[in-house]
Amino acid sequence: MMEKADSVQKLYTRMRLWDFPDQYVIEPTDGSSGSSLAISKVDGSMKLIDEVPQGNSLQVPKIYTIFGVVGMLRLLAGSYLLVITDRECVGSYLGHPIFKISSLKFFPCDHSLKSAPAEQKTEMEFLGLLNVAEKTHGLFFSYETNLTLSAQRLNALGDESKLLPLWRQAEPRFLWNNYMLEVLIDNKLDPYLLPVVQGSILI
Repeated sequence: MMEKADSVQKLYTRMRLWDFPDQYVIEPTDGSSGSSLAISKVDGSMKLIDEVPQGNSLQVPKIYTIFGVVGMLRLLAGSYLLVITDRECVGSYLGHPIFKISSLKFFPCDHSLKSAPAEQKTEMEFLGLLNVAEKTHGLFFSYETNLTLSAQRLNALGDESKLLPLWRQAEPRFLWNNYMLEVLIDNKLDPYLLPVVQGSILI
């Protein structure tokens, strides 16, 4: 029991995304002391790093403030990182703040540019879908409580379930980003694993 409790880390609530030529680096900026996440633009692979790399005067990285990692979408020609670039607090549930996603953004991994022409055509069609996904409405999340279960079911689960990472508490059927979280789950990136639900919330 204590082992689970010790291993649980809170979700990062504010981060800085550094866009380098060869990789993206996501750095927690909410006062957490956790490691930064580096994501390769070549193959979408992920690893934790202790420090953000130093840029140079010729290759100054773009920097974005983000509020959550929705996940990684793998398509024919490459991987696409989806993050939350704006949020709005819409109330609270069981004493925890609930946020509505105001803005999403996809960041592509560049090896998609090396695809065959036929794959590129299909990829362009997928990119149209990505643009639609960026404009999806009715997406909500919480950094602290499980939005996929009713208050009665949460209460029935008891305190032990609260020791699990938030993504493990969630009901997969109701996770909008269930598929996109798989790569982060495989890499054991619990503090970055943000469950997102779609619907309407009346508070």
